[in-house]
Amino acid sequence: MEILDYITIAVFAAGIMFVGSLFSSTSKNMKSFFAGGGNVPWWISGLSLFMGFFSAGTFVVWGSIAYSMGFVAVTIQLTMAAAGFAVGLLIAPRWNKTGCLTAAEYITRRYGASTQKLYTYIFLFISIFTTGSFLYPIAKIIEVAAGIPLSSSILILGVFCMIYVSLGGLRAVVVTDVLQFIILFAAVIIVIPLAFGEVGGVPEFLARVPEGFFTLFAGEYNWVFIVAFMLYNLFFLGGNWAYVQRYTSVRTPRDAKKVGVLFGVLYTFSPILWMLPPMIYRVFEPGLSGLENENAYLLMCKQTMPAGMLGLMLGGMIFATASSLNATLNISAGVFTNDIFKRLRPAAGETTLMKVARISTLGFGVLAIAVALLIPNMGGIVNVVISVAALTGVPLYLPLIWSLFSKNLNGRAILSTTVTSLTVNAVLKFIMPAAVGFSLSRAEEMLVGVLFPALLLAGYEIYHKLSGSRVCVPMPAAENATAPAAEDAGTDNNNSIRIIGAGAAISGCFISLIALLSGGETLVPLTTGIVLTVLGGLIFLTTKNK
Repeated sequence: MEILDYITIAVFAAGIMFVGSLFSSTSKNMKSFFAGGGNVPWWISGLSLFMGFFSAGTFVVWGSIAYSMGFVAVTIQLTMAAAGFAVGLLIAPRWNKTGCLTAAEYITRRYGASTQKLYTYIFLFISIFTTGSFLYPIAKIIEVAAGIPLSSSILILGVFCMIYVSLGGLRAVVVTDVLQFIILFAAVIIVIPLAFGEVGGVPEFLARVPEGFFTLFAGEYNWVFIVAFMLYNLFFLGGNWAYVQRYTSVRTPRDAKKVGVLFGVLYTFSPILWMLPPMIYRVFEPGLSGLENENAYLLMCKQTMPAGMLGLMLGGMIFATASSLNATLNISAGVFTNDIFKRLRPAAGETTLMKVARISTLGFGVLAIAVALLIPNMGGIVNVVISVAALTGVPLYLPLIWSLFSKNLNGRAILSTTVTSLTVNAVLKFIMPAAVGFSLSRAEEMLVGVLFPALLLAGYEIYHKLSGSRVCVPMPAAENATAPAAEDAGTDNNNSIRIIGAGAAISGCFISLIALLSGGETLVPLTTGIVLTVLGGLIFLTTKNK
Protein backbone atom coordinates (compact mmCIF):
# COMPACT_ATOMS: atom_id res chain seq x y z
CA MET A 1 0.00 0.00 0.00
CA GLU A 2 1.03 3.60 -0.56
CA ILE A 3 0.95 6.57 1.78
CA LEU A 4 -2.39 7.77 0.37
CA ASP A 5 -3.97 4.43 1.32
CA TYR A 6 -2.82 4.78 4.92
CA ILE A 7 -4.11 8.36 5.03
CA THR A 8 -7.49 7.17 3.73
CA ILE A 9 -7.80 4.49 6.39
CA ALA A 10 -6.68 6.88 9.14
CA VAL A 11 -9.20 9.55 8.11
CA PHE A 12 -12.10 7.09 8.01
CA ALA A 13 -11.06 5.56 11.34
CA ALA A 14 -10.92 8.99 12.95
CA GLY A 15 -14.31 9.82 11.47
CA ILE A 16 -15.93 6.65 12.81
CA MET A 17 -14.48 7.26 16.28
CA PHE A 18 -15.72 10.85 16.17
CA VAL A 19 -19.24 9.76 15.25
CA GLY A 20 -19.19 7.22 18.08
CA SER A 21 -18.18 9.93 20.53
CA LEU A 22 -21.15 12.08 19.43
CA PHE A 23 -23.49 9.50 20.97
CA SER A 24 -21.73 9.17 24.31
CA SER A 25 -24.10 11.76 25.79
CA THR A 26 -27.19 9.84 24.59
CA SER A 27 -26.13 6.62 26.36
CA LYS A 28 -27.19 7.71 29.84
CA ASN A 29 -28.94 4.52 30.93
CA MET A 30 -29.24 0.83 30.16
CA LYS A 31 -32.07 1.18 27.64
CA SER A 32 -30.28 3.86 25.63
CA PHE A 33 -26.92 2.08 25.72
CA PHE A 34 -28.18 -1.40 24.77
CA ALA A 35 -31.42 -0.70 22.84
CA GLY A 36 -30.92 2.79 21.39
CA GLY A 37 -33.83 4.02 23.51
CA GLY A 38 -36.24 1.63 21.76
CA ASN A 39 -36.95 4.15 18.99
CA VAL A 40 -34.33 3.54 16.30
CA PRO A 41 -35.77 4.11 12.77
CA TRP A 42 -36.46 0.78 11.04
CA TRP A 43 -34.27 1.48 8.01
CA ILE A 44 -31.30 2.36 10.20
CA SER A 45 -31.84 -0.81 12.24
CA GLY A 46 -32.23 -2.84 9.03
CA LEU A 47 -28.99 -1.55 7.54
CA SER A 48 -27.31 -2.16 10.88
CA LEU A 49 -28.60 -5.74 10.90
CA PHE A 50 -27.18 -6.22 7.41
CA MET A 51 -23.80 -4.80 8.36
CA GLY A 52 -23.78 -6.69 11.66
CA PHE A 53 -24.36 -9.96 9.81
CA PHE A 54 -21.86 -9.02 7.12
CA SER A 55 -18.13 -8.79 7.81
CA ALA A 56 -14.72 -9.17 6.25
CA GLY A 57 -15.37 -12.87 6.67
CA THR A 58 -17.56 -12.49 3.59
CA PHE A 59 -14.48 -11.49 1.61
CA VAL A 60 -12.18 -14.04 3.23
CA VAL A 61 -14.42 -17.08 3.89
CA TRP A 62 -16.90 -16.92 1.02
CA GLY A 63 -14.35 -15.14 -1.17
CA SER A 64 -12.08 -18.16 -0.78
CA ILE A 65 -14.89 -20.44 -1.93
CA ALA A 66 -15.73 -18.08 -4.81
CA TYR A 67 -12.14 -18.22 -6.02
CA SER A 68 -11.83 -21.99 -5.82
CA MET A 69 -15.37 -23.14 -6.72
CA GLY A 70 -17.13 -20.17 -8.29
CA PHE A 71 -20.82 -19.26 -8.15
CA VAL A 72 -21.63 -21.70 -5.34
CA ALA A 73 -20.32 -18.98 -2.99
CA VAL A 74 -23.22 -16.79 -4.18
CA THR A 75 -25.67 -19.67 -3.71
CA ILE A 76 -24.50 -20.09 -0.12
CA GLN A 77 -25.12 -16.41 0.64
CA LEU A 78 -28.53 -16.31 -1.07
CA THR A 79 -29.70 -18.58 1.75
CA MET A 80 -29.20 -15.52 3.96
CA ALA A 81 -31.64 -13.52 1.82
CA ALA A 82 -34.28 -16.24 2.20
CA ALA A 83 -33.65 -16.26 5.95
CA GLY A 84 -34.05 -12.47 6.11
CA PHE A 85 -37.47 -12.51 4.46
CA ALA A 86 -38.67 -15.34 6.71
CA VAL A 87 -37.40 -13.62 9.86
CA GLY A 88 -39.02 -10.33 8.86
CA LEU A 89 -42.38 -11.92 8.15
CA LEU A 90 -42.53 -14.39 11.04
CA ILE A 91 -39.99 -13.89 13.82
CA ALA A 92 -38.92 -10.24 14.18
CA PRO A 93 -42.43 -8.95 15.03
CA ARG A 94 -42.73 -11.60 17.74
CA TRP A 95 -39.52 -10.42 19.38
CA ASN A 96 -40.72 -6.82 19.31
CA LYS A 97 -44.02 -7.76 20.95
CA THR A 98 -42.21 -9.23 23.97
CA GLY A 99 -41.17 -5.73 25.09
CA CYS A 100 -37.85 -7.12 26.35
CA LEU A 101 -34.53 -5.29 26.30
CA THR A 102 -32.49 -8.42 25.47
CA ALA A 103 -33.08 -12.08 24.69
CA ALA A 104 -31.73 -12.87 28.15
CA GLU A 105 -34.41 -10.67 29.70
CA TYR A 106 -37.02 -12.60 27.70
CA ILE A 107 -35.74 -15.91 29.08
CA THR A 108 -35.82 -14.55 32.62
CA ARG A 109 -39.36 -13.22 32.42
CA ARG A 110 -40.66 -16.28 30.60
CA TYR A 111 -38.79 -19.15 32.24
CA GLY A 112 -37.11 -17.83 35.37
CA ALA A 113 -33.68 -16.75 36.52
CA SER A 114 -32.17 -20.24 36.79
CA THR A 115 -32.85 -21.04 33.12
CA GLN A 116 -31.62 -17.62 32.08
CA LYS A 117 -28.41 -17.98 34.07
CA LEU A 118 -27.25 -21.15 32.35
CA TYR A 119 -28.33 -19.86 28.93
CA THR A 120 -26.35 -16.69 29.57
CA TYR A 121 -23.17 -18.59 30.41
CA ILE A 122 -23.52 -20.71 27.25
CA PHE A 123 -24.18 -17.67 25.07
CA LEU A 124 -21.28 -15.66 26.46
CA PHE A 125 -18.89 -18.58 25.99
CA ILE A 126 -19.94 -19.13 22.36
CA SER A 127 -19.98 -15.38 21.60
CA ILE A 128 -16.27 -15.19 22.40
CA PHE A 129 -15.55 -17.56 19.50
CA THR A 130 -18.03 -15.73 17.25
CA THR A 131 -16.40 -12.39 17.97
CA GLY A 132 -12.93 -13.81 17.41
CA SER A 133 -14.05 -15.17 14.04
CA PHE A 134 -15.15 -11.64 13.07
CA LEU A 135 -11.80 -10.15 14.07
CA TYR A 136 -9.49 -12.64 12.36
CA PRO A 137 -10.50 -12.11 8.68
CA ILE A 138 -9.92 -8.36 8.63
CA ALA A 139 -6.61 -8.81 10.43
CA LYS A 140 -5.70 -11.32 7.73
CA ILE A 141 -6.59 -8.79 5.05
CA ILE A 142 -4.46 -6.10 6.70
CA GLU A 143 -1.56 -8.55 6.90
CA VAL A 144 -1.76 -9.14 3.14
CA ALA A 145 -2.32 -5.49 2.20
CA ALA A 146 0.03 -3.68 4.56
CA GLY A 147 2.51 -6.34 5.61
CA ILE A 148 1.63 -5.85 9.29
CA PRO A 149 2.03 -9.17 11.18
CA LEU A 150 -1.24 -10.97 11.81
CA SER A 151 -0.95 -10.87 15.60
CA SER A 152 -0.28 -7.13 15.58
CA SER A 153 -3.22 -6.51 13.25
CA ILE A 154 -5.54 -8.47 15.57
CA LEU A 155 -4.40 -6.47 18.60
CA ILE A 156 -4.75 -3.08 16.88
CA LEU A 157 -8.21 -3.80 15.49
CA GLY A 158 -9.45 -5.36 18.71
CA VAL A 159 -8.45 -2.33 20.78
CA PHE A 160 -10.03 0.04 18.23
CA CYS A 161 -13.38 -1.77 18.34
CA MET A 162 -13.41 -2.05 22.13
CA ILE A 163 -12.89 1.67 22.62
CA TYR A 164 -15.45 2.54 19.96
CA VAL A 165 -18.29 0.41 21.36
CA SER A 166 -17.65 1.50 24.95
CA LEU A 167 -18.11 5.15 23.89
CA GLY A 168 -21.59 5.26 22.42
CA GLY A 169 -23.53 2.04 22.88
CA LEU A 170 -26.09 0.69 20.41
CA ARG A 171 -27.10 3.98 18.78
CA ALA A 172 -23.47 4.71 17.91
CA VAL A 173 -23.19 1.20 16.47
CA VAL A 174 -26.29 1.39 14.28
CA VAL A 175 -25.60 4.91 12.96
CA THR A 176 -22.01 4.15 12.02
CA ASP A 177 -23.24 0.87 10.51
CA VAL A 178 -25.14 2.96 7.96
CA LEU A 179 -22.04 5.02 7.18
CA GLN A 180 -19.99 1.85 6.85
CA PHE A 181 -22.61 0.41 4.52
CA ILE A 182 -22.32 3.50 2.30
CA ILE A 183 -18.51 3.44 2.25
CA LEU A 184 -18.29 -0.28 1.56
CA PHE A 185 -20.80 -0.23 -1.28
CA ALA A 186 -18.98 2.72 -2.82
CA ALA A 187 -15.70 0.78 -2.68
CA VAL A 188 -17.25 -2.38 -4.19
CA ILE A 189 -18.87 -0.41 -7.02
CA ILE A 190 -15.47 1.06 -7.83
CA VAL A 191 -13.49 -2.22 -7.82
CA ILE A 192 -15.78 -4.36 -10.02
CA PRO A 193 -15.35 -2.52 -13.35
CA LEU A 194 -11.61 -2.14 -12.69
CA ALA A 195 -11.33 -5.90 -12.05
CA PHE A 196 -13.13 -6.76 -15.29
CA GLY A 197 -10.72 -4.44 -17.08
CA GLU A 198 -7.74 -6.48 -15.83
CA VAL A 199 -8.99 -9.64 -17.60
CA GLY A 200 -10.13 -7.98 -20.81
CA GLY A 201 -13.79 -7.37 -20.00
CA VAL A 202 -16.85 -9.46 -19.23
CA PRO A 203 -16.80 -11.61 -22.44
CA GLU A 204 -13.17 -12.55 -21.86
CA PHE A 205 -13.88 -13.40 -18.23
CA LEU A 206 -16.77 -15.68 -19.20
CA ALA A 207 -14.65 -17.37 -21.84
CA ARG A 208 -11.77 -18.15 -19.46
CA VAL A 209 -13.52 -19.37 -16.31
CA PRO A 210 -13.01 -23.03 -15.40
CA GLU A 211 -15.65 -25.56 -16.38
CA GLY A 212 -18.51 -25.73 -13.90
CA PHE A 213 -17.61 -22.36 -12.38
CA PHE A 214 -21.22 -21.13 -12.53
CA THR A 215 -22.99 -24.22 -11.16
CA LEU A 216 -25.27 -23.68 -8.16
CA PHE A 217 -23.69 -26.52 -6.14
CA ALA A 218 -20.09 -27.73 -6.03
CA GLY A 219 -18.04 -30.23 -4.04
CA GLU A 220 -19.04 -30.51 -0.39
CA TYR A 221 -21.43 -27.58 -0.81
CA ASN A 222 -24.22 -29.69 -2.29
CA TRP A 223 -27.98 -29.18 -2.09
CA VAL A 224 -28.14 -30.87 1.31
CA PHE A 225 -25.64 -28.39 2.72
CA ILE A 226 -27.45 -25.44 1.11
CA VAL A 227 -30.86 -26.42 2.53
CA ALA A 228 -29.39 -27.06 5.98
CA PHE A 229 -27.42 -23.81 5.85
CA MET A 230 -30.55 -21.89 4.88
CA LEU A 231 -32.33 -23.27 7.95
CA TYR A 232 -29.30 -22.48 10.08
CA ASN A 233 -29.30 -18.87 8.85
CA LEU A 234 -33.02 -18.61 9.57
CA PHE A 235 -32.53 -19.62 13.20
CA PHE A 236 -29.25 -17.73 13.60
CA LEU A 237 -30.66 -14.49 12.20
CA GLY A 238 -33.93 -14.88 14.08
CA GLY A 239 -32.48 -15.90 17.44
CA ASN A 240 -28.94 -14.54 17.78
CA TRP A 241 -28.99 -12.26 20.78
CA ALA A 242 -27.09 -9.49 18.99
CA TYR A 243 -29.58 -9.46 16.10
CA VAL A 244 -32.60 -9.64 18.41
CA GLN A 245 -31.57 -6.14 19.52
CA ARG A 246 -32.29 -4.87 16.02
CA TYR A 247 -35.88 -6.08 16.29
CA THR A 248 -36.47 -4.81 19.82
CA SER A 249 -34.83 -1.41 19.34
CA VAL A 250 -37.52 -0.20 16.88
CA ARG A 251 -40.91 1.11 17.93
CA THR A 252 -43.45 -1.40 16.64
CA PRO A 253 -43.77 -5.01 15.38
CA ARG A 254 -44.45 -3.59 11.92
CA ASP A 255 -41.12 -1.76 12.02
CA ALA A 256 -39.42 -4.96 13.18
CA LYS A 257 -40.92 -6.74 10.16
CA LYS A 258 -39.45 -4.08 7.86
CA VAL A 259 -36.02 -4.61 9.46
CA GLY A 260 -35.96 -8.27 8.42
CA VAL A 261 -37.40 -7.65 4.94
CA LEU A 262 -34.81 -4.93 4.24
CA PHE A 263 -32.09 -7.41 5.22
CA GLY A 264 -33.52 -9.94 2.76
CA VAL A 265 -33.66 -7.41 -0.08
CA LEU A 266 -30.04 -6.36 0.47
CA TYR A 267 -28.82 -9.95 0.56
CA THR A 268 -30.69 -10.76 -2.66
CA PHE A 269 -28.28 -8.80 -4.83
CA SER A 270 -25.21 -8.05 -2.70
CA PRO A 271 -23.61 -11.55 -2.83
CA ILE A 272 -23.11 -11.20 -6.58
CA LEU A 273 -21.29 -7.89 -6.05
CA TRP A 274 -19.19 -9.30 -3.20
CA MET A 275 -18.09 -12.45 -5.03
CA LEU A 276 -17.25 -11.07 -8.46
CA PRO A 277 -13.72 -9.82 -7.60
CA PRO A 278 -12.39 -13.19 -6.28
CA MET A 279 -14.10 -15.00 -9.16
CA ILE A 280 -12.41 -12.62 -11.59
CA TYR A 281 -9.09 -13.15 -9.83
CA ARG A 282 -9.38 -16.88 -10.54
CA VAL A 283 -9.11 -15.99 -14.24
CA PHE A 284 -6.36 -13.42 -13.65
CA GLU A 285 -4.23 -15.66 -11.39
CA PRO A 286 -5.35 -19.29 -11.15
CA GLY A 287 -2.36 -20.44 -9.10
CA LEU A 288 -3.54 -19.89 -5.53
CA SER A 289 -3.98 -22.97 -3.35
CA GLY A 290 -4.78 -23.94 0.24
CA LEU A 291 -5.12 -21.04 2.67
CA GLU A 292 -3.82 -18.68 -0.06
CA ASN A 293 -7.38 -18.70 -1.44
CA GLU A 294 -8.39 -16.56 1.54
CA ASN A 295 -6.40 -13.67 0.03
CA ALA A 296 -8.05 -13.70 -3.41
CA TYR A 297 -10.38 -10.73 -2.85
CA LEU A 298 -7.71 -8.39 -1.56
CA LEU A 299 -5.17 -9.48 -4.16
CA MET A 300 -7.67 -8.48 -6.85
CA CYS A 301 -8.09 -5.10 -5.15
CA LYS A 302 -4.33 -4.58 -4.92
CA GLN A 303 -3.98 -5.40 -8.60
CA THR A 304 -6.66 -3.01 -9.84
CA MET A 305 -7.20 -0.10 -7.47
CA PRO A 306 -5.05 3.06 -7.66
CA ALA A 307 -3.43 4.66 -4.64
CA GLY A 308 -5.99 5.75 -2.07
CA MET A 309 -8.74 3.57 -3.53
CA LEU A 310 -7.18 0.44 -1.99
CA GLY A 311 -7.26 2.22 1.34
CA LEU A 312 -10.94 2.97 0.74
CA MET A 313 -11.72 -0.70 0.13
CA LEU A 314 -9.64 -1.81 3.08
CA GLY A 315 -11.30 0.82 5.25
CA GLY A 316 -14.69 -0.45 4.17
CA MET A 317 -13.72 -3.99 5.11
CA ILE A 318 -12.35 -2.87 8.46
CA PHE A 319 -15.46 -0.95 9.38
CA ALA A 320 -17.81 -3.68 8.11
CA THR A 321 -16.04 -6.15 10.37
CA ALA A 322 -16.01 -3.62 13.18
CA SER A 323 -19.79 -3.49 12.82
CA SER A 324 -20.17 -7.24 13.34
CA LEU A 325 -17.67 -7.21 16.16
CA ASN A 326 -19.27 -4.19 17.76
CA ALA A 327 -22.76 -5.72 17.69
CA THR A 328 -21.53 -8.85 19.45
CA LEU A 329 -19.49 -6.89 22.00
CA ASN A 330 -22.46 -4.65 22.74
CA ILE A 331 -24.90 -7.50 23.35
CA SER A 332 -22.34 -9.52 25.35
CA ALA A 333 -21.70 -6.55 27.60
CA GLY A 334 -25.46 -5.98 27.83
CA VAL A 335 -26.14 -9.55 28.87
CA PHE A 336 -23.36 -9.49 31.47
CA THR A 337 -24.40 -6.14 32.91
CA ASN A 338 -28.17 -6.51 32.77
CA ASP A 339 -28.52 -10.21 33.51
CA ILE A 340 -25.53 -11.13 35.68
CA PHE A 341 -24.10 -8.08 37.46
CA LYS A 342 -27.48 -6.43 38.05
CA ARG A 343 -28.77 -9.59 39.73
CA LEU A 344 -25.71 -9.78 41.95
CA ARG A 345 -25.98 -6.07 42.79
CA PRO A 346 -29.69 -5.21 42.48
CA ALA A 347 -29.19 -1.89 44.28
CA ALA A 348 -26.61 -0.65 41.75
CA GLY A 349 -27.53 2.68 40.18
CA GLU A 350 -27.40 3.68 36.52
CA THR A 351 -23.94 5.26 36.92
CA THR A 352 -22.49 2.03 38.28
CA LEU A 353 -24.24 -0.08 35.64
CA MET A 354 -22.90 2.12 32.84
CA LYS A 355 -19.37 1.76 34.20
CA VAL A 356 -19.78 -2.02 34.33
CA ALA A 357 -21.19 -2.01 30.77
CA ARG A 358 -18.14 -0.21 29.40
CA ILE A 359 -15.63 -2.25 31.40
CA SER A 360 -17.28 -5.55 30.39
CA THR A 361 -17.13 -4.44 26.75
CA LEU A 362 -13.37 -4.17 27.11
CA GLY A 363 -13.20 -7.55 28.87
CA PHE A 364 -15.07 -9.41 26.12
CA GLY A 365 -12.91 -7.64 23.56
CA VAL A 366 -9.76 -8.99 25.17
CA LEU A 367 -11.15 -12.55 25.10
CA ALA A 368 -12.12 -12.14 21.43
CA ILE A 369 -8.57 -11.05 20.62
CA ALA A 370 -7.23 -14.19 22.30
CA VAL A 371 -9.53 -16.43 20.21
CA ALA A 372 -8.61 -14.63 16.97
CA LEU A 373 -4.93 -15.24 17.69
CA LEU A 374 -5.63 -18.99 18.00
CA ILE A 375 -7.63 -19.42 14.76
CA PRO A 376 -4.61 -20.42 12.60
CA ASN A 377 -4.16 -23.37 14.97
CA MET A 378 -7.83 -24.39 14.54
CA GLY A 379 -7.62 -25.22 10.83
CA GLY A 380 -8.19 -21.76 9.35
CA ILE A 381 -11.13 -19.38 9.27
CA VAL A 382 -13.34 -21.39 6.87
CA ASN A 383 -13.23 -24.42 9.15
CA VAL A 384 -13.83 -22.35 12.29
CA VAL A 385 -16.78 -20.38 10.88
CA ILE A 386 -18.67 -23.37 9.46
CA SER A 387 -17.89 -25.65 12.41
CA VAL A 388 -19.02 -23.08 15.00
CA ALA A 389 -22.19 -22.54 12.95
CA ALA A 390 -22.98 -26.24 12.72
CA LEU A 391 -22.14 -27.00 16.34
CA THR A 392 -23.77 -24.10 18.17
CA GLY A 393 -26.08 -21.97 16.01
CA VAL A 394 -29.33 -23.93 15.93
CA PRO A 395 -29.05 -25.58 19.38
CA LEU A 396 -28.64 -22.18 21.02
CA TYR A 397 -31.17 -20.11 19.08
CA LEU A 398 -33.95 -22.42 17.81
CA PRO A 399 -35.47 -23.20 21.24
CA LEU A 400 -35.99 -19.49 21.94
CA ILE A 401 -37.56 -18.89 18.52
CA TRP A 402 -39.81 -21.93 19.01
CA SER A 403 -40.93 -20.58 22.37
CA LEU A 404 -42.17 -17.38 20.71
CA PHE A 405 -44.83 -19.50 18.98
CA SER A 406 -45.54 -22.13 21.63
CA LYS A 407 -46.83 -22.20 25.20
CA ASN A 408 -46.00 -25.88 25.62
CA LEU A 409 -42.29 -25.44 26.36
CA ASN A 410 -41.06 -24.80 29.86
CA GLY A 411 -37.55 -23.79 30.91
CA ARG A 412 -36.46 -27.41 31.37
CA ALA A 413 -37.53 -28.27 27.80
CA ILE A 414 -35.69 -25.47 26.02
CA LEU A 415 -32.59 -25.79 28.20
CA SER A 416 -32.37 -29.57 27.82
CA THR A 417 -32.77 -29.19 24.04
CA THR A 418 -29.86 -26.78 23.89
CA VAL A 419 -27.55 -28.73 26.20
CA THR A 420 -28.34 -32.13 24.64
CA SER A 421 -27.87 -30.82 21.08
CA LEU A 422 -24.59 -29.11 21.92
CA THR A 423 -23.34 -32.31 23.56
CA VAL A 424 -24.29 -34.55 20.63
CA ASN A 425 -22.73 -32.15 18.12
CA ALA A 426 -19.52 -31.93 20.16
CA VAL A 427 -19.29 -35.74 20.40
CA LEU A 428 -19.76 -36.14 16.64
CA LYS A 429 -17.27 -33.37 15.85
CA PHE A 430 -14.43 -34.06 18.29
CA ILE A 431 -14.77 -37.42 20.06
CA MET A 432 -16.01 -39.82 17.37
CA PRO A 433 -13.27 -38.98 14.81
CA ALA A 434 -10.56 -39.51 17.43
CA ALA A 435 -12.13 -42.56 19.08
CA VAL A 436 -13.42 -44.64 16.16
CA GLY A 437 -12.35 -42.74 13.05
CA PHE A 438 -15.93 -41.77 12.18
CA SER A 439 -16.60 -38.23 10.98
CA LEU A 440 -19.40 -36.39 9.22
CA SER A 441 -19.06 -34.55 5.94
CA ARG A 442 -19.61 -30.80 6.02
CA ALA A 443 -23.15 -31.20 4.68
CA GLU A 444 -23.96 -33.96 7.19
CA GLU A 445 -22.49 -31.91 10.02
CA MET A 446 -24.69 -28.95 9.15
CA LEU A 447 -27.77 -31.15 8.65
CA VAL A 448 -27.39 -32.87 12.04
CA GLY A 449 -26.81 -29.50 13.70
CA VAL A 450 -30.12 -28.24 12.30
CA LEU A 451 -32.36 -31.32 12.52
CA PHE A 452 -31.46 -32.76 15.93
CA PRO A 453 -32.69 -29.82 18.07
CA ALA A 454 -35.73 -29.39 15.80
CA LEU A 455 -36.68 -33.06 16.31
CA LEU A 456 -36.28 -32.73 20.08
CA LEU A 457 -38.58 -29.69 20.18
CA ALA A 458 -41.12 -31.39 17.93
CA GLY A 459 -40.99 -34.39 20.28
CA TYR A 460 -41.88 -32.19 23.25
CA GLU A 461 -44.85 -30.76 21.36
CA ILE A 462 -46.09 -34.21 20.28
CA TYR A 463 -45.73 -35.56 23.82
CA HIS A 464 -47.84 -32.78 25.30
CA LYS A 465 -50.48 -33.16 22.61
CA LEU A 466 -50.77 -36.93 23.02
CA SER A 467 -50.69 -36.81 26.81
CA GLY A 468 -53.29 -34.07 26.92
CA SER A 469 -51.15 -31.98 29.24
CA ARG A 470 -50.50 -28.30 28.70
CA VAL A 471 -47.47 -26.60 30.22
CA CYS A 472 -48.84 -23.17 29.26
CA VAL A 473 -46.01 -20.75 30.02
CA PRO A 474 -47.40 -17.35 28.98
CA MET A 475 -45.48 -14.15 28.56
CA PRO A 476 -45.73 -12.11 31.78
CA ALA A 477 -46.46 -8.41 31.71
CA ALA A 478 -43.58 -6.24 30.56
CA GLU A 479 -41.49 -4.63 33.23
CA ASN A 480 -41.42 -0.88 33.42
CA ALA A 481 -38.36 0.57 31.71
CA THR A 482 -37.06 4.07 31.57
CA ALA A 483 -37.91 5.28 28.06
CA PRO A 484 -37.05 8.61 26.54
CA ALA A 485 -39.76 11.19 26.09
CA ALA A 486 -41.27 11.50 22.61
CA GLU A 487 -39.49 14.80 22.09
CA ASP A 488 -36.13 13.30 23.11
CA ALA A 489 -36.73 10.28 20.84
CA GLY A 490 -37.46 12.53 17.87
CA THR A 491 -34.38 14.59 18.60
CA ASP A 492 -32.16 11.49 18.80
CA ASN A 493 -33.49 10.12 15.51
CA ASN A 494 -33.23 13.39 13.62
CA ASN A 495 -29.73 13.98 14.92
CA SER A 496 -28.80 10.44 13.88
CA ILE A 497 -30.12 10.97 10.35
CA ARG A 498 -28.36 14.33 10.03
CA ILE A 499 -25.10 12.73 11.15
CA ILE A 500 -25.58 9.99 8.52
CA GLY A 501 -26.21 12.63 5.84
CA ALA A 502 -23.20 14.71 6.86
CA GLY A 503 -21.00 11.61 7.06
CA ALA A 504 -22.08 10.43 3.61
CA ALA A 505 -21.45 13.88 2.08
CA ILE A 506 -18.01 14.18 3.68
CA SER A 507 -17.15 10.62 2.59
CA GLY A 508 -18.21 11.45 -0.97
CA CYS A 509 -16.02 14.56 -1.00
CA PHE A 510 -13.09 12.55 0.31
CA ILE A 511 -13.60 9.79 -2.30
CA SER A 512 -13.69 12.44 -5.05
CA LEU A 513 -10.47 13.98 -3.71
CA ILE A 514 -8.76 10.58 -3.62
CA ALA A 515 -9.84 9.94 -7.22
CA LEU A 516 -8.25 13.20 -8.34
CA LEU A 517 -5.02 12.60 -6.40
CA SER A 518 -4.53 8.91 -7.19
CA GLY A 519 -3.29 9.39 -10.74
CA GLY A 520 -5.08 6.26 -11.97
CA GLU A 521 -8.60 5.54 -13.20
CA THR A 522 -10.76 8.49 -12.12
CA LEU A 523 -14.14 8.23 -13.90
CA VAL A 524 -15.78 5.54 -11.74
CA PRO A 525 -14.45 6.68 -8.32
CA LEU A 526 -15.04 10.37 -9.09
CA THR A 527 -18.62 9.71 -10.23
CA THR A 528 -19.25 7.58 -7.14
CA GLY A 529 -17.88 10.32 -4.90
CA ILE A 530 -20.00 13.04 -6.47
CA VAL A 531 -23.21 10.98 -6.25
CA LEU A 532 -22.48 10.19 -2.61
CA THR A 533 -21.82 13.86 -1.82
CA VAL A 534 -25.10 14.98 -3.38
CA LEU A 535 -27.19 12.29 -1.68
CA GLY A 536 -25.58 12.92 1.71
CA GLY A 537 -26.12 16.64 1.36
CA LEU A 538 -29.79 16.17 0.52
CA ILE A 539 -30.31 13.93 3.57
CA PHE A 540 -28.62 16.49 5.82
CA LEU A 541 -30.47 19.51 4.46
CA THR A 542 -33.94 17.92 4.36
CA THR A 543 -33.85 16.59 7.93
CA LYS A 544 -35.01 19.00 10.61
CA ASN A 545 -32.54 19.85 13.34
CA LYS A 546 -34.41 19.71 16.66
